Amino acid sequence: MQIYQALITLDGWTFLAQICNLFIQLMLFKKLLLNPVHKILAERKAKADSEIANAEQLRAEAAAMKAEYEQDMAAARERANQIVATAQKTATARTEEMLGETRAQIAAMKQKAEADIAQEKKKAVNEIKDEIGGMAMEIATKVVEREIKEADHKALIDEFIQNVGEAS
Repeated sequence: MQIYQALITLDGWTFLAQICNLFIQLMLFKKLLLNPVHKILAERKAKADSEIANAEQLRAEAAAMKAEYEQDMAAARERANQIVATAQKTATARTEEMLGETRAQIAAMKQKAEADIAQEKKKAVNEIKDEIGGMAMEIATKVVEREIKEADHKALIDEFIQNVGEAS
């Protein structure tokens, strides 16, 4: 039992040596093992943080690029709509202009045709008047040259009507 008692007894110098030994082991353990492990963990954490920050930055840039792209697409759609609207307005205006020109040409042609018809009518009426006057002169000269008999008178009237019918 004495052997066992020697194991349990507390000696001041041994206790002090064991405490010093424990502190030396802790310092060596900290210096040789914990510091490099902390250093590696810190590097990994810094690397992970930088990758996360880089990913966040790339995501933010992608979101900005997407927003810019969507804005550009909206502007392009708006511009395309404006171009189409302008083209439609221009086409409508050009169509109206062409219709107006065509109507004006038709009206001018109609007026010219009416004027030509009126002129030809006057010309025909004047020719008929000249022929009637000439025929009246012939009849008057024939009447003056000879005595009018009823049969001759009828024949002259029939001849006059026939000449007038042929002239018209």
